[in-house]
Amino acid sequence: MSAASQRWTVARLGTAQTLAWASSYYLPAMLAAPMAHDLGVTTPTVFAAFSVALIVSALLGPFAGRAIDRHGGRPVLVGTNLLFAASLAGMALAQGPVGLFAAWVLMGVAMGSGLYEAAFATLVRLYGQGARGAITGITLIAGFASTVGWPLSAWMEVQWGWRGACAGWAALHLLVGVPLNGWLPHADAAEKASEPPAGAPSTLTTEKAASASPAPVHPLRTTVLLSFVFAVTWFTSTAMAAHLPRLLQASGTSLQAAVAMAALVGPAQVAARLLEFGFLRRLHPLLSAQLAAAAHPVGAALLMVVGGPAAAVFTVLHGAGNGILTIAKGTLPLVLFGPAGYGARQGLMMVPARVAQAFAPVLFGMLLDSAGAAALWLTTLLGLAALAALWLLRPVARA
Repeated sequence: MSAASQRWTVARLGTAQTLAWASSYYLPAMLAAPMAHDLGVTTPTVFAAFSVALIVSALLGPFAGRAIDRHGGRPVLVGTNLLFAASLAGMALAQGPVGLFAAWVLMGVAMGSGLYEAAFATLVRLYGQGARGAITGITLIAGFASTVGWPLSAWMEVQWGWRGACAGWAALHLLVGVPLNGWLPHADAAEKASEPPAGAPSTLTTEKAASASPAPVHPLRTTVLLSFVFAVTWFTSTAMAAHLPRLLQASGTSLQAAVAMAALVGPAQVAARLLEFGFLRRLHPLLSAQLAAAAHPVGAALLMVVGGPAAAVFTVLHGAGNGILTIAKGTLPLVLFGPAGYGARQGLMMVPARVAQAFAPVLFGMLLDSAGAAALWLTTLLGLAALAALWLLRPVARA
C-alpha cells in the first residue's frame, strides 16, 4: 500500500476518531449540567451514567478487538457510528433517569468498540508492524477532540438546547462518521497489496512472518505489566482531566491562572506527539514510553515543592507524558507481541484501564477534598510504579 494511501487512511480515521471522542468522552463536560436540570436529577447522576458507560466499554473491548482481528476495522467502525448515533438520539429523547442510563449504556457499547483501541487495531490489521507512524498520526488529529468538541457542544446547546446538541452529534455520525469509516481500505485488500510478488523467494515470507510475530519471553508477565501501566495512565489522565483546575488552585494559583494553565495540556499533548512522530520514532517505543511515564511524577514533585510558580511546568510535563503514553498504548503491544491477535489482546489489556478510568474522577476528587494538593502523592507514586513496570519489560529481539 502506497504512502499516499496510508496518509489518506490516517486522515479519514483520525477525523472519525475526533468525532467519536468529541461526542462521547468529552460530551458530559458541556452537557451534564443542562441534562441534569431538565431531567430532574443531579449533575453527579449524569456523571455516574457516564461512569457506567466506561465500565460497559471495558467489558466490550476484547470482543470488538477480536472482531477487528477477524473482519478488519471498517465494518466494526461503521457499526459503531450507528451505535453512537443511536445512543445520542436516545439521550435527546430521554425523559428521566431510566432513559438517561439506558442511552449511556448504549454509548458504552459504542465507546468500547469505536475509540482509540479499535482504531489502533484497525491500523495494525492494515499495516502490521508498519502501523507505528499511522497510530501516531491519528492521535495527532484526534488530540484536538476536546478543542473541537467542547466549543461545538456549547454552541449547539445555546442554539438548540442540550437535546438538540445530542441530536446534532447523532446527525454528524450518520453524515460524516459513516462515510469516513466506510471509505477505509478493506483489510483483505491491504493484506494482498502487502504480499510479496509472485515468484519471490519463499524465505521473504518466512522472514516477514518471523519479524511480524515476536513472542515475549514471559508473555503473561508482559501482559500484566502492560495492563498495569495502561491502568495507571488512564487513571491519572482522567483524574487530571476532571480536577486539574481545582488541583492547581489548591497548589496556590488563582482560578483565572488555573484555568489558563490547564489549557496548556492539549497543546503539550500535541507537541509531544509531534516529537514522537519525528525524533522519538527513531527510538524503541519502550524507551519513549519510559521517558513519558517519568514526566508526570517529575512535574508533580516540582508542583508539591515549589507550589503555584511551577503550575505551568507541571501542566506541560503532564500533558506531554500523557500524549506519548496514548501512543504507547497502541505501539507497545504491537512491538512486544506482534500484529497477530493484536485487537483481542489490546482489548483485554485495556479492561483494567477502562475500569480505573471510570472511578478516577470520584476517587481523586475525594482525595483532593480531604488532602488538597497532597493528593498528587497518589498519582506520583502510581506514575513511579508504572515507570518501574516499564523498566521490567525488555525489547524483543527479532528472529
